[in-house]
Amino acid sequence: MSDLIVIGFPDEFKADEVLLDLSKLEREHLIDLEDAAIVVRNRDGKVKVKQTQELVTSGALSGGFWGLLIGLIFFHPMLAIFGAAVGALSGALTDIGIDDNFIRELGDTIEPGTSAIFVLVRKSTPDKVLEDLSKFEGKVLRTSLSHEDEAKLQAALEKSEASKMEFRQPFEDSPQRLRE
Repeated sequence: MSDLIVIGFPDEFKADEVLLDLSKLEREHLIDLEDAAIVVRNRDGKVKVKQTQELVTSGALSGGFWGLLIGLIFFHPMLAIFGAAVGALSGALTDIGIDDNFIRELGDTIEPGTSAIFVLVRKSTPDKVLEDLSKFEGKVLRTSLSHEDEAKLQAALEKSEASKMEFRQPFEDSPQRLRE
């Protein structure tokens, strides 16, 4: 069974960075993603959804291939065009992975100028994935994980925030010391 995880980020580009990082982890076989999507709400409040699976394109290609094959067998090349059209239509009507309505609804709730990543994880190596995600500052918005696993994920995301504060702290304190 797959786990749904939705993480919000304080800017419009961080979710894209996380998806790139997760893709790298997937190539290293540390995580297996079933689906992923990104929602960006720009400063004007407009919501944009970026899907990782373009079903219309893959449906058209698949339908075109099978239509061409059948068309060649029966000496009717017009079946390729019909197959591509049927494939594109079936791809547009098919919704696998994360529900599109859920993505849009949650995307409407995030603040302008922020982003969120939706991932459906089949399996992962949690300790290595959490270690890698600890460099991103984010907040868990929704998840199907257990309370314990959700707390571990949030703690890993807050590590980044804490280390940034430790780094900024000496620089923020130094002007006050100079004035005293």
